[in-house]
Amino acid sequence: LRPLTYRAPKQMLPIVGVPMLERVLANLAKHGVTEAVLSLGYLPDRFIAAYPDHTVAGVHVTYAVEPSPLDTAGAIRFAALDAGINETFIVVNGDVLTDLDVTRLVAFHRERGAEATIALHPVEDPSRFGVVPTHPDGRVIAFVEKPPRDEAPTNEINAGTYVLEPSVLETIAPDVRVSVERQTFPGLVERGSLYALSDDSYWLDTGTPQAYLEAHRDILESRRPVPLATPVANFNWVHESAQVANATLSLATIDRDCVIGSNVTIENSVLLPGAIVHEGATIRDSIIGPGATIGRGAILEATCVIGGGVTVPGGSILRGEVRLGGPE
Repeated sequence: LRPLTYRAPKQMLPIVGVPMLERVLANLAKHGVTEAVLSLGYLPDRFIAAYPDHTVAGVHVTYAVEPSPLDTAGAIRFAALDAGINETFIVVNGDVLTDLDVTRLVAFHRERGAEATIALHPVEDPSRFGVVPTHPDGRVIAFVEKPPRDEAPTNEINAGTYVLEPSVLETIAPDVRVSVERQTFPGLVERGSLYALSDDSYWLDTGTPQAYLEAHRDILESRRPVPLATPVANFNWVHESAQVANATLSLATIDRDCVIGSNVTIENSVLLPGAIVHEGATIRDSIIGPGATIGRGAILEATCVIGGGVTVPGGSILRGEVRLGGPE
């Protein structure tokens, strides 16, 4: 999601006005989770500053800041040991939005006496993900990372939520990069202690601009009901502090302190806090970063991503996955 993530970690980007992290933890809170450890590597201070009372969506959080990148398994081990975890625990990816039934997943894990259990999700094209074929009882046969579509043994993918026993931590080498998908889980398959459970509830990996826009559409079109301080109206969400003239809006998300001029058209697009759009501009299928300015009569279409504070001059025409903005 660069250039947006030059200024903020992906998990701190808002999804219809609420940071992604809060949307993720809200689902865990629904299932009785009260404590969480955030494994932080990139821009950790942004998380810590955002939640000085250590509470996110009603969940008490502590922070484990990696001294150097440890990959997925290394990060799990580091965070769990840093927090002194010595009982069954749940791992989630902070950039995956899901309504997964975590209670059911934990119950299945315990019924099977598993050392680790993966949530699975069925998809049409599994080639971008790790796929997980299983025996009828849920025991994992193999863990296949990103197979070609026509060679995938199943369309059930690793959905990025795990239930783990502390014994799994002993299989992860300390202080080095270790991948849970490529190293830890295949080892557990050999031990016969890795299980998986499929769940077809809402699931979305937000790792691309297209998926980030989809996350907003899913809420605006009520495919994913979530609590909102300001309600959706006519399939648009406009923060109460935003100033909008006689614009034409369709599947638009306009965050706080945005200013939208007259005769502006905004379709299937997200404007992050403080963005300014001058009169006559057209924005379609695009993301405008915080504090960015779109000049008079500019046209942005087909997944443009404008970084925070960037100015697009009036009369500009940007089409086709244009990304503007770099590190501060």
